[in-house]
Amino acid sequence: MIGSGLTGRVAVVTGTAHGIGAAIAAALSDEGAQVHGIDRAEVDVSDSAAVKAFFGSLRSVDILVNNAGGVVGQTHRPIEDVTDEAWQAVFDANLTSTFNCTRAVAPLMKASGWGRVVNISSGAGRSVSLTGIQAYTSSKAGQIGFTRQMAHELGPFGITVNCIAPGFVLSNPTTEKQWDSYGEAGQAALVESIALRRLGNASDIADGVRWFTSDLASWVTGQTISIDGGHAFF
Repeated sequence: MIGSGLTGRVAVVTGTAHGIGAAIAAALSDEGAQVHGIDRAEVDVSDSAAVKAFFGSLRSVDILVNNAGGVVGQTHRPIEDVTDEAWQAVFDANLTSTFNCTRAVAPLMKASGWGRVVNISSGAGRSVSLTGIQAYTSSKAGQIGFTRQMAHELGPFGITVNCIAPGFVLSNPTTEKQWDSYGEAGQAALVESIALRRLGNASDIADGVRWFTSDLASWVTGQTISIDGGHAFF
């Protein structure tokens, strides 16, 4: 624990079925927060009506972590072969979901005069996607822009909005499949491109959320931090 003072705070974390989301929910609970962890089976956060109904059932929310997202089962295709539906599905999973949840929670945070929003983007949003999925890198970059804009808009109400861009974290079936696809040589090359020479753990990302939601980061907003072992250096 880092003395974050989250006892009594109410947190919502999206995408908690496994991996990074589950680790974030556990970390905030360790810090004393009452955590509502949701995944697609409970609430489809790309559906604005479902999101409105869920947040309408809560009396207060102090912390929102927009972690839900991903490539929705897609693999790289040449741009000329990408359909409208495939493009929109990835944007809905990553950017529309972040918009829906932030829009829903803003009135609750404004009413209390305090709030913490943390968006989980990706190193792909700051560079290129290792998967080559055009909509993924674009939607993750969109989350970073959305973070800056919301920090500007919500700051006067005592609400901070920040973003984490994780590097490669082997934490769920999708990333495990991606890792396996690289083969032994590709795996070695990826690790070699990371300054700390190791892959990330879900807890590495969760620790970043701990800091952004703590009193230690009370004058930090609109920022995106790469938690990637130094991969962004190269």
